Amino acid sequence: MRTEKEMFDLILGIAQKDERIRAVYMNGSRTNPNAPKDIFQDYDIVYVVTETASFINDETWTNIFGDLLMMQEPDKNDKSVSIDMDFSRSYGYLMLFTDGNRIDLHIETKESMLEGYTNDKLTIPLLDKDNCLPAIPAPSDLDYHVKKPTEQLFMSCSNDFWWCLQNVAKGIWRDELPYAKQMFELVIRPHLDEMVSWWVGTKNNFQVSIGKMGKYMKKYLPESYWEMYKETYSDSNYEHMWNSVFTACELFRVLAKDVAAFFQYTYNTQDDANMTKYLKHVRELPVNAKTNTRQF
Repeated sequence: MRTEKEMFDLILGIAQKDERIRAVYMNGSRTNPNAPKDIFQDYDIVYVVTETASFINDETWTNIFGDLLMMQEPDKNDKSVSIDMDFSRSYGYLMLFTDGNRIDLHIETKESMLEGYTNDKLTIPLLDKDNCLPAIPAPSDLDYHVKKPTEQLFMSCSNDFWWCLQNVAKGIWRDELPYAKQMFELVIRPHLDEMVSWWVGTKNNFQVSIGKMGKYMKKYLPESYWEMYKETYSDSNYEHMWNSVFTACELFRVLAKDVAAFFQYTYNTQDDANMTKYLKHVRELPVNAKTNTRQF
């Protein structure tokens, strides 16, 4: 596997020799001083170019970066399904090489660069032939720190978490596995993760990030809570799914009460209690039941 130095020498060497490339900058995890370093980190590179057409028209120009295992051109894919794309301003190449390195390379015109360069605080200039890159401060992951929730946002998250659990229960009872799994993973889990992030924020003065898709959760959750979080993932067995549902409820409840206490917000214990009873009722409901009536 090529070393980090070899990769940067390659990336910058290509830019220095090509007159069409006027500047180079990097964003992503390699610019984040708080991100863990490992062999799977991408090189998120932007070439500021005089024009994009000559690059796009030459389908072989990216071969100079190494032996490709696979490449994706997301802009081309988007345009192929009728999404309006302006290739004259920017274009992207996602490249995975046979040695395990990956470069996410974007080419963009100076005009395009000037519109977005200062928006991402995780940006480092690497080369500037014309002094065209605006001055920026040292990279910081401040924009990715957990944000404090308003009381309205906290209450909305809690309400939606408890309300949508009925759909998971309904899907399990009906033996509609794809519906039940996706309702849990695409609707319930984001609310659980949001509450996890707020809880982590309260314990760290809202000066940390749990990472994209919560990838740093394990670092910030106590072991007991992390074990509970892991148990919210289940297989296709419905009993296992029910167990994960009730574990998610327990974890959400504990975290939400802590967050509410920290901000002096109100946690709706009635929604919690009522839906918990309902979920237990549906779990015990016979598959051939003709009515869903019960006094709660």
